[in-house]
Amino acid sequence: MTKKVLILAGSPRKGGNSDILCAEFMRGAETSGHEVEMIRVADKNIHYCIGCDNCQKVGKCVFQDDMAEILAKMATADVLVFATPVYFYSMTAQLKTLIDRTVAGETKIFDKEVYFIITAADSNKQNMVKVVESLRGFTQDCLKGTIEKGVIYGLGAYEIGDITSSPAMQEAYSMGENI
Repeated sequence: MTKKVLILAGSPRKGGNSDILCAEFMRGAETSGHEVEMIRVADKNIHYCIGCDNCQKVGKCVFQDDMAEILAKMATADVLVFATPVYFYSMTAQLKTLIDRTVAGETKIFDKEVYFIITAADSNKQNMVKVVESLRGFTQDCLKGTIEKGVIYGLGAYEIGDITSSPAMQEAYSMGENI
């Protein structure tokens, strides 16, 4: 069965290690016949949530930016991939901003398969668990019916391209291929 895959690439660094792993995941998924779209979150106009609660009161966010289109794509996707490099033991501000803004449409985002792609200069996987736990909290508690299918850790990768010699490349391709 062909699935719609949406990759939300949270790195502000275009062509960086996270983007490279996202592209490899995408290549694997496309090889298996899936429809894949990657959104570079940093390239989108997404305003910070201001907690005004307008989305809950009238069903619409006060901001007219790219988030409405992203929410619609998240709602229609079968598979969501959240990718981020680790900055100071957390996800990037770009990805966090997107996640905060899903409050305007989270009830329409349900029954998804979810993957996480984490990259870091640090080579200690245990130091990345906080980031994965944060993403799990969001997907499991806020997006009903979510099933986590895999985590890819691209560790020890700081300079652009460092990840290409990592086993994470094959993991990303294989996970994409086997969704």
